[in-house]
Amino acid sequence: MNKSTIFAFLALLIASMACNLVNQITNGSGTKSENVLFKDDFSDTNSGWDKTRDSEGITDYDNNAYRIQINTIGESSNGMSYWASPGLDSQMPADLRIEVDATKAGGADDNDFGVICRYTSANDNPSFYQFMGTSDGYVGIVLVNGGDQKMISSEKLQPSDSVKQGDATNHMRADCIGDTLTLYINGTKVASATDSTLKSGDVGLIAGTYSTPGTDILFDNFVVSKP
Repeated sequence: MNKSTIFAFLALLIASMACNLVNQITNGSGTKSENVLFKDDFSDTNSGWDKTRDSEGITDYDNNAYRIQINTIGESSNGMSYWASPGLDSQMPADLRIEVDATKAGGADDNDFGVICRYTSANDNPSFYQFMGTSDGYVGIVLVNGGDQKMISSEKLQPSDSVKQGDATNHMRADCIGDTLTLYINGTKVASATDSTLKSGDVGLIAGTYSTPGTDILFDNFVVSKP
């Protein structure tokens, strides 16, 4: 399980866990098969992602989905994020597209959920780009660099009518192409940023709390493809 405290509204610091190489398995993505780099419908519970459960939260397979549940807001009471990655650093090109279906299964709408690209962790100091939505209808793109976080799509999270609020499923797409980062939700472009800090790394899933514990997100149909 990877987890971090959120300052203000975003993920920050982390204790990293190694993941095994994920086996490719089929799912229902509409992406052309020749462009698919990796995919997982989480029906195989040994496909390589974290399987961690404790009193503070869960990153684990759950009924043909991948579950991230967070039952804490951290020692400073300003939020907590957990994430998981399939351990594909060496196999992931710099330019790629990530798609996933994210369903709110429980907790407050004041949460966040999404995908990450170009993830690395040196000396337990993570770096990645985070593409995020919230169940109360906000979106944004964040740079986490060695544990330090910065909003790069705008000064703060922005409202978006494209996000299905409450206990709903949102289809997310994140394009990491050169210095251009773009987030789509339910087929609509909702945020973009230009940044050259991170060059390559793993992909993954992320969810977080703010002032209320209990964020519970189910992810399915995870697909990484050539853009």
